[in-house]
Amino acid sequence: MSVIVNLYSKKNNEISRFLKSYNEKEIIDTNNLLEWKKEFQNPIEIADFIGVFIDNNQNYDINMWICLDSDFFINITDYNANKIIRYLFERYPY
Repeated sequence: MSVIVNLYSKKNNEISRFLKSYNEKEIIDTNNLLEWKKEFQNPIEIADFIGVFIDNNQNYDINMWICLDSDFFINITDYNANKIIRYLFERYPY
């Protein structure tokens, strides 16, 4: 079961700036990117991604949505991020 992370922004270059800072390497052809999607085979990997997003969300105009179950997306906010990370480790304890 893979999980999906979607990033959305209304500002050009915001997602690219975030991904460059997260990955610390150049992202190709994403300067005008307003939407980004990635599937993770290991659901626990998104826990770190969520943590980095929440720790830095004041620096970027980006929204994050995750999909743990088919066609059901959850908006990641300051208020639910810790609970979702805990839930990930409970649901996928490997």
